[in-house]
Amino acid sequence: MEITQKTMTLIAIIAVAAIIASTAYFMLEDEEEQQVLTLATTTSTYDSGLLDYMLPIFEEDNDCEVDILSVGTGQALEIGKSGDCDVVLVHARSSEDAFMADGYGSMRFCVMYNDFIIVGPFADPANLAFAINVTQAMQAIYNEGEAGKVQFVSRGDDSGTHKREQSLWALAGYDYSTDIEGKDWYLDVGSGMGDTLRTTNEYTDAYTLTDRGTWIALKAGLLNLKITFPTEKEDPDLLNPYGVMTVNKTLHSHVNFNLAKKFVKFLISAEGQQLIDSFTKEDEEGKQQQLFFSLWDEDGHHKHDTNCPTIEEEEQNRPLVGLDIPTSVAALSEGILVIEKFAIHS
Repeated sequence: MEITQKTMTLIAIIAVAAIIASTAYFMLEDEEEQQVLTLATTTSTYDSGLLDYMLPIFEEDNDCEVDILSVGTGQALEIGKSGDCDVVLVHARSSEDAFMADGYGSMRFCVMYNDFIIVGPFADPANLAFAINVTQAMQAIYNEGEAGKVQFVSRGDDSGTHKREQSLWALAGYDYSTDIEGKDWYLDVGSGMGDTLRTTNEYTDAYTLTDRGTWIALKAGLLNLKITFPTEKEDPDLLNPYGVMTVNKTLHSHVNFNLAKKFVKFLISAEGQQLIDSFTKEDEEGKQQQLFFSLWDEDGHHKHDTNCPTIEEEEQNRPLVGLDIPTSVAALSEGILVIEKFAIHS
């Protein structure tokens, strides 16, 4: 049969269209293959710049994108409970333990630590420089607050910092709901750490509790504040460990557990721990200050007494109890076991 020029033209058009369609399909397929990890985390890891420093490396190595939900610890845990994120990175140990015990998380590791500090005006009207421990420091703020001489600015947002503040009032002998809340000198701003610091900076007589990392990152713009306690060695009651937890896939089947597991692996691996230690900010004297400190050594042991559980203890405490476990959980448990066994070395 003779093929006309018109037929040849039509065949060529169809062939070109097929090539274009095929190329578009594979481009779309490649685009769809890029995974997204949703991370709910406290404002300190975001405001300090740590995540901006570390995440591009993880994203490139895993051909993925990380969506960050930067909120207070309490809200981050609620996001995890509802299954609206894949992994949670926060700093409130008792709340983290409850999250795991209630079956909302499938595994947890301590990642890093820094410490809390109290910042206030240069005049230090509560004389915190003379306090020998944080209990005395909180008592001094209370007494001077009651005397109308100082104020305290609280995040008031159920964050890890707010939770620690409440525990420090209790340590100093005060009932938070009756002795602290509602006092004229106690300002509850309901904001993240950065905004709380900026609010405190607007007063000449106000103190606040902050993690040291966020303070170092933002203090260039906080010209009315200084560290008022501790001024020398760290106080053990102010140590601030951070924990990472994967959301339980048996409760929320859509959770990207495989990518979440890779993220945990990245954070506690030798590479991740070295990145944490290398993240610094320049202070007013031009010196580089470390904001966070890695927790694990190359043998999988803690480098600092932060009261974090060992890998073996995390293995024993991993819950998944009290739940209706589907048969597929065996594979999930195997995945957890793999990441726990590699510890730091992979």
